[in-house]
Amino acid sequence: MFDLVITHNLFTMRLNHYLVVLLFVFSGSLAKAQVLNKQATLNQFSFWENKDWSWYKENIPFLETPDKDIDMTYYYRWDMMTLHLVYGSTVSGYTVTEFIDRPWWAGRYGAISCSVSQHIYDMRWMRDQTIVKDYARYWFNTPGAQPRTYSTWLADAIWQLYKVNYDQQLVLGLKDSLVTNFAGWEREHWVEKEGLFAWSGMHDGMETNINSRQTPQWFEGVSGYRPTLNSYMWADAKAISSIAALSGDKNTEDIFSKKAALIRKNYLQKGWNEQKNFFMHKNEKDEEGGLKANTFTYETGKYAGNPHGREEIGFIPWYFNMPENNSGYEKAWQYLMDPNYFFSPYGPTTVEKKDPLYMVAKNCCAWSGNAWPFATAQTLKAMANVVRNYNQTFVSKADYIKQLQIYARTHRKDGKPYIAEANEPETGSWSGHDVIGHSEHYNHSSYIDQIVTGLMGLEPMDSDSLEVNPLIPDAWAYACLDDVIYHGNKVTVIWDKTGEKYHKGKGLLVLINGEVKASSAVIRKLIVAVSPKAVVEKPVLVNYAVNNEKGIYYPRAIASFPGSAGDVEAKLNDGQYWYVKSTTNRWSSLYAKGTKSRAAIDFGGSRPLKSVKLYFTDDLADHIKAPLQYVLEYWNGQSWLAIPAQQRTYKQAETRKANEISFPLLNTSKIRVAMTAVAGAAVSISEIEAWGPRQDGLTTVAAPANTNMAYKDVATFSASYLSKFDEPGAINDGYTDPNSRWTAYLSPNPTDWVQFDLNKPKIVKEVRLYVFDDHGGTQPPSNYTIEYWNGKAWAKTQQVVKMPLKPVAHLNLCLFTPVKTDKIRIVVTHVNPAKKVFSGFYEVELY
Repeated sequence: MFDLVITHNLFTMRLNHYLVVLLFVFSGSLAKAQVLNKQATLNQFSFWENKDWSWYKENIPFLETPDKDIDMTYYYRWDMMTLHLVYGSTVSGYTVTEFIDRPWWAGRYGAISCSVSQHIYDMRWMRDQTIVKDYARYWFNTPGAQPRTYSTWLADAIWQLYKVNYDQQLVLGLKDSLVTNFAGWEREHWVEKEGLFAWSGMHDGMETNINSRQTPQWFEGVSGYRPTLNSYMWADAKAISSIAALSGDKNTEDIFSKKAALIRKNYLQKGWNEQKNFFMHKNEKDEEGGLKANTFTYETGKYAGNPHGREEIGFIPWYFNMPENNSGYEKAWQYLMDPNYFFSPYGPTTVEKKDPLYMVAKNCCAWSGNAWPFATAQTLKAMANVVRNYNQTFVSKADYIKQLQIYARTHRKDGKPYIAEANEPETGSWSGHDVIGHSEHYNHSSYIDQIVTGLMGLEPMDSDSLEVNPLIPDAWAYACLDDVIYHGNKVTVIWDKTGEKYHKGKGLLVLINGEVKASSAVIRKLIVAVSPKAVVEKPVLVNYAVNNEKGIYYPRAIASFPGSAGDVEAKLNDGQYWYVKSTTNRWSSLYAKGTKSRAAIDFGGSRPLKSVKLYFTDDLADHIKAPLQYVLEYWNGQSWLAIPAQQRTYKQAETRKANEISFPLLNTSKIRVAMTAVAGAAVSISEIEAWGPRQDGLTTVAAPANTNMAYKDVATFSASYLSKFDEPGAINDGYTDPNSRWTAYLSPNPTDWVQFDLNKPKIVKEVRLYVFDDHGGTQPPSNYTIEYWNGKAWAKTQQVVKMPLKPVAHLNLCLFTPVKTDKIRIVVTHVNPAKKVFSGFYEVELY
C-alpha cells in the first residue's frame, strides 16, 4: 500500500479569482489532527453548568480567537445545548427542546418546530451525529411531533446537514416524508392565484408585530405573504429537489425544481416594495381597519402613506441566497447599520426605530422593536452571504464582525453567559423576557453555525470538496477552528499571521486530517478537494431507563425518599439532565434522614444492559454534594447484588458529568444506585440512563395497583373555589403535569381549600402537594394546613412535619400522626389575593 498526495504546493489552478486545490488520497492512516489543547481551552472559562469535559472533547469543534466574548459565547452555546437534549424514547431517540419546561403547546417530548432549523444548522457540527440524526427523523417518525405548527425551513436544514455528514442513507430515508410535509404546507398555506404562501406573523414565532397590531388579532395577526415562509419554502423545495437527484428520482427532482423557481419568481416580483427598497409583509385579504388585500405594510389602513414599516424579516431572503446578485435588491442592506433604522448597541431591532408602531416591550412577547436572537441569527447568516456573494457596498466584512461581536456580547446577564427570549436593544437587558423555569437559557436561535460558516468560513458542499471563505478580521493575529468532522475527515482552519502561534505555517491554512492542504498569505476563499471517508457507525444502543409517556407506569424511577420542591423521582428518568440552580432537573435526598439513600429504575421486565450513566449534581447552597461512595446494583429476581465486572469512568462519584459504569451484557429487571452521603450533605441525581442493545419482543408486567388514596378512581374531589381558567379534575388524575391543574385564581377568598372524599375510612399519614407556580397570578401559598374529618368536625393533623417548611413550587411533602378518616382537605392561605396572586395544585396525593 502507498500514499499518493498531490498537495497545494505541487498542483494548483486559479479559477474565478480564488484558489482551487485538487487533492487525491488513495490510502493511508490519518494523521493526528488536533491543534488546540482542548482541556486548556475549556479551563479558560468558569461559567460551565455541564462540566463533562469528555463530552465536549468528543463532540464539538474547538475555537480560539483574540475576541474572548466570541469564544466564551461559542462554548456557552455548546453547554446550553446539553440542557435541551431530550432522550424521548427507545423508539425516537433524541429530540431537542426550545424551552426547558416543555410547555403545553410543545410537541411530544417538548420539541417545538419554530427553531428546529436553527438547531440543526448548529448541531450538524457535532462530531457524533447520532443526536442530530435522531432529531431530524423525530419530526416525521414520532407520533405527536408537530413539524408545521410554526414556519420553518426543515428540508433545507436536513439538506445542509447532509452537506456536512454526507449521509445519503439519512436524507434518502426522509425524502418521501419531506415531500409529504411540503404537500402539507401547500395544502394549508399555498394561495394559488398569487403563487405564494401566506400565514400570520405569530406562526413565524413573531407575535405582536407591527402588522398584527393594526388588527383586532393583535397577538396572532392576519395572514400575509411574508419574506419568512416564502423564503423557507423556496429553500425547502430546492433541498427536496437536490435530495431527489441523489437517488436518481428525476421526476421529483424536476417537480421541486419547478416549484422552487415559481416561488422565487413570484416572491421577488411581489414581495419587494420598490418604494421602500425592502421585502415586506403583504396582506392576503381585506381586513378590519381598512387594510386591503395585496397591499404592503402601511400602504393602507390607519398609517397609509407612512414611509416606514420595515421589519428585520426583510433580510431573510438572503439567508438562502434567494435574490439574484446585481438585481438591486441589495439596497435593503443600507438600513441595517444605520442607527436611525435597525442598528443598536444590542440589536438589531426587529422593526425600524422611527416606525409609528415601534415599541420595546417590557415583557414577553412582542416583535415590534425588541431584539430577538432568533432574528439576529437569521440576519447574521444573511449578512455573511451578502458580504461574500453579492456585489454591493452597503455592508462590509467589518460591519459583519461588528454585528457578530454585538450578538456575542448580548449573551450576558450579570456578567455571565446567558440568553433568553428577547432583549432591550439599547441596554442588552433580558428583564421581562427570561421567565425562571421557562425561557432562561432559551434555545431559539443559532450561534455555533455563525462561527463555523460565518466567521471561520467553512461552507459545506454537496460534492467532494470544501469551500473555506472566512470573514476573520485582517487585523487579527490568529484564529483557529479545530477538529471539525466533514465528510468523515478532520478539518482545521487556521489564520496565523506570523506563523508563530500554531507553528503550522503562515497565513490562512486548511488542514485535512492534520496535513496542510491549502494556504494563502491573505484571508481569501479557498476550495479544497476532500475525499469522503466512511464513518464507522457505533452499535445502536438504547436507553431503557427513560419514561416520558403519560400514563405509562414502566420504566419507573423509585427512590428511598420521594424528594421535595422540584427534586422528584420522575426527574431521574425524564431523558434530560442539567445542573441549572434556578430551575432544577434532579431528584435529591434533601430532608431525608441519615446518610444512606437509594435511587432505582424498575424496567417492568428484563432488559439487556451494557452500561449505566449517572449524572450526579451538586448545589452548595442546598448542601448537596457528590456521594462519598456509591454502589451500582441489579436485581437477580430474589435480591440486590453489585453488578459484576464494573468499569467506571471515574473511581469516585463526580458531579456535573456522566459517571459511566460499563459491564458485560447483563439482563435484569431493575437497577439501583445505593449512595452514602457526606456527613451533613444530601445527594442528588439529575438522570439515570441504562444503555443496551435494541431488542424486539421485550415484555412488560402490568402496573401495580395505585396506592394514592386521592386518585380519581377511589376519591371524589371538591373545592371551595373553581377557576374558570383551569381543569379542576387534573388535581387527582395521577399525572404530575403542571400544564393541567386546579387553581383558586380570582377567588374572592383569602383562604381556600381542596377536599378529597375517600368513600370509606382510611388511614392517612402523608400528603404530597404539587404546587403550581406561574410566577404571576398563581404562586405558592404563604401557608397550608392539613385537616381531616373526625366524624363531627374538621380537625387539624398533629405532629406535622413539612418538607420544606415554607411552601414552594412543585413537591411539598407533609407527614403527620396517622389519622383514620373518610375525608381530607388542604387549606391554603393565598400569598397576596389583594394583588390577584392565588394558590394552585397540579396534583395532590395521599398515602
